[in-house]
Amino acid sequence: QVQLVESGGGLVQAGGSLRLSCAASGSIFGIDAMGWYRQAPGKQREKVATITSSGSTNYDDSVKGRFTISRDNAKNTVFLQMNSLKPEDTARYYCNAGVRVTYYSSTGIYWGQGTQVTVSS
Repeated sequence: QVQLVESGGGLVQAGGSLRLSCAASGSIFGIDAMGWYRQAPGKQREKVATITSSGSTNYDDSVKGRFTISRDNAKNTVFLQMNSLKPEDTARYYCNAGVRVTYYSSTGIYWGQGTQVTVSS
């Protein structure tokens, strides 16, 4: 079994910062890409940022220049540094990871339970 647990969400004023963390644990041989997604009430889940195992990153246009994704491969952890937060960033943030549980297994996609980020104006 593989578990992803997010932390770091909360309530912040517009212009403020938060740092989200997501730690993967369990039966893990290797982790490929990791990412952060968000879902606001009444909206579909959308990609925020992704990072490959080698460190290549990709961001949604709405967060470029404000958010930074990073990872610690030794700790199976991915981070999202969020600066200059806006009320429209308010959402539940989820991390996901492509995990191989053995050398021979295919990559399975796992999701965390999410952490709430609320930005007040």
